[in-house]
Amino acid sequence: MTNNTFSRRELVRVGAGAAAAGIALGVAPSVLAAANDVAPRKKPLVIGHRGCSALRPEHTLASYAKAIQQGADFVEPDLVSTKDGALIARHENNIAETTNVADHPEFADRRTTKVIDGESLTGWFTEDFTLAEIKTLRAVERLGAMRPESKSYDGQFQLLTLEEIADFVAAESFARGRTIGLIPEIKHPTYFSSIGLPQEQRFLDRVALSHYLSTAPVIVQSFEVANLKWLRPRIGAYTKLQLLQLTVPMDMSPPDVTAAGGKLTYNQMHTPAGLAEMKTYADWVSPVLQGIISFGDATGKSGPLGKPSRLVRDARAAGLLVSTWTVRPENRFLPTDFQGPGGDDARQDKACIELMRRYIAAGVDSFFTDDPGLGRVAVDGMV
Repeated sequence: MTNNTFSRRELVRVGAGAAAAGIALGVAPSVLAAANDVAPRKKPLVIGHRGCSALRPEHTLASYAKAIQQGADFVEPDLVSTKDGALIARHENNIAETTNVADHPEFADRRTTKVIDGESLTGWFTEDFTLAEIKTLRAVERLGAMRPESKSYDGQFQLLTLEEIADFVAAESFARGRTIGLIPEIKHPTYFSSIGLPQEQRFLDRVALSHYLSTAPVIVQSFEVANLKWLRPRIGAYTKLQLLQLTVPMDMSPPDVTAAGGKLTYNQMHTPAGLAEMKTYADWVSPVLQGIISFGDATGKSGPLGKPSRLVRDARAAGLLVSTWTVRPENRFLPTDFQGPGGDDARQDKACIELMRRYIAAGVDSFFTDDPGLGRVAVDGMV
């Protein structure tokens, strides 16, 4: 069944939600003869997903600092816009679940319902706040019941601009004597453009003004296609800046394709022809975990880890690097044969490391993880 309606909640459910920790997303049944057929050419990069979001509130200095201390090669700031055009790090422009905005009576009247990428959402939205107002808020843990250590930091850290993150990462890089990359995701680009807040040129302006952003490794991510194509001819001056296409193996269209009345789906993008086209504007393809190795069934019920799909092989043939998202240590996010005792919220660190190694064996060049410390063990322990 083809579904051209892009749902952010559906993507979160597929990539992160408990119900879909193992969903087998319609991946072609062809499998590699053996994982060694696509052995990685070098040690894969460990990407701190929103920092170290398993242990600290996401997109805070605490989260980025922990990820860097653990040895992350890259840290990820998701970028959304404020009313006055600042680019700040939040996973979504709806900040109801990740800030204490509900505790601010002066902002009570800004709670509203909006349609974002075809989905109706109620909450408080960054585009309705100036940066000065955003700075009065503090971050809270989105998954507090599952991650009590992170929740213990609720209310302690402010929301950050891209410039603040870049300066912090630069300082950490120089202090530690190793390069730390940034992998920002431009969130909801079609939506923000539709309300007069396009993000791409403002992102490039900030790269131009930042010594670190313009010289360190930076990989720009998007679930959309048009903004990456727009960026491609404009990044030539930045030799370490690359572009990454995020995908899910589903008959679902990117938001910009849907908005333009197109029919291209992510599944079509995963074909050899689709990957060859992707290579004309992107350096990386990054499907959700189940696009590389499926686990579970189409109803969202978790299941055992399967065999690698041919996506890594086909992407290699097209000249693309391959990443995947997101490895998390709690039972609810693991294949059933990697789960352990303690209930859905219990961590299984050894099993998580082994799962990462299965994806490394499948040939990925990088992977996103909520706990980069486990990722570092997985990579550095490679034989």
